[in-house]
Amino acid sequence: MVFTHLARDYGEPIKDPVWKNITLSPGLLRVAAHKAFQKLNGIKQLGPTYLVYPGATHTRLNHSLGVFHLARRMLLQLVGGAAAGDAAAPAAHLRLSDLTVEGAKAFLCAALLHDLGHYPYAHSLKDVGLRSHESLTAERILQADLSRLIREDVGTDPGLVAAIVDPSLDHSARSELIFFRNLLSGVLDPDKLDYLNRDAYFCGVPHGTQDVDFVLAEIRPRADGLAVTEKGLSAVESILFSKYLMYKTVYWHKTVRIATGMIKKAVLLAMAEQRLRPQDLYWLDDNEFAALTEKHAYDPFELIRNVSERRLFKLVAAVPFDPENPLHRLLQDVHRRLDFEQQLCREVEKALGRRLAPQSLIIDVPEPINFEVDLPVLQAGTGEVTAYDRSRSVFNGGSVRSFVRSLRSISLFAEPAEDLGAVLIRMDAGKILTTGIG
Repeated sequence: MVFTHLARDYGEPIKDPVWKNITLSPGLLRVAAHKAFQKLNGIKQLGPTYLVYPGATHTRLNHSLGVFHLARRMLLQLVGGAAAGDAAAPAAHLRLSDLTVEGAKAFLCAALLHDLGHYPYAHSLKDVGLRSHESLTAERILQADLSRLIREDVGTDPGLVAAIVDPSLDHSARSELIFFRNLLSGVLDPDKLDYLNRDAYFCGVPHGTQDVDFVLAEIRPRADGLAVTEKGLSAVESILFSKYLMYKTVYWHKTVRIATGMIKKAVLLAMAEQRLRPQDLYWLDDNEFAALTEKHAYDPFELIRNVSERRLFKLVAAVPFDPENPLHRLLQDVHRRLDFEQQLCREVEKALGRRLAPQSLIIDVPEPINFEVDLPVLQAGTGEVTAYDRSRSVFNGGSVRSFVRSLRSISLFAEPAEDLGAVLIRMDAGKILTTGIG
């Protein structure tokens, strides 16, 4: 019954440059036309990355449609395989034949709406003390206008949709919920498969491109999500290495980190001085965020205007992040980082012989990256299941940790003034990032 629904009831076409044709159900087409979803067209998927890759102006709306498309293809593959008598069925307490049409609709609705509460400027506001975008998404799904549309037009429970997106929520449909939640967010999830392919396409780089047909052919259902065949190990390896390359060349490109750091510093200072509250930053698109900062006569907001005009800070020093270094651990806390930046400003002022604005120096500490490898592997012939890190893949826990070590650096950015740059070089900024001030 679920397979028939998935194959038959999605015929409303939308053209997409990455997946060519995305087909929605009539109910989901009405959800996609809702103002809450359409607002995602005003949030660039990669924030200020367009400053480096001018084609990277695709939006959260584009991405959300792509995630829905791959989620439907994934579910079709899993349910179709079970209907054809695939031996790798999930555990008895959740047979795919037990999945309901209502649950499938909820999963696909969650895939479409998973970024509904996303902040503007991609991940620039990720660690400034805001609520998770998943909890904001769930809250919006449960509001009366969208909830009614999901219940009456899509034909599913908005509570289940919200719980699939937000793991902090519980729901009575436990078995389906866990399965669909892990299907939407995991090692081989539709979110990752879309953003790697889509970001690579719009940036004009080859690194993120995945063979989605091969991935879908080699996944198998389990009670708690997915497994991959031994043959499909290369699909996981491709995703891991592609993610590494995309972080190295796109997501954490030096210029992108500088622009992101400037936006984040302005917001952190404004929040520290209570010029902005967390709730002021919810439900904004990129233009509304820019307009909010422009209406305030607050000097640090000049950083955001400078980003839009590509007047960027300069990289002064960078050192590898060391999780054993007490200073590095301290600087992961954004508030302690602000304090350290202000201490550094005062020391630089002594050597410089002039005052510095509090936004003149920025220390950038990228958030931890998760290269997931916790995916069960089905052994050829026997059907036995082993953990991914015990498989024959070269991407074991040690190699994945080396990925993270090679990518993550603590950097110091400074406003582009010659005297400031010269003083920071004399002070040995790299050493300051390693051992501290003084």
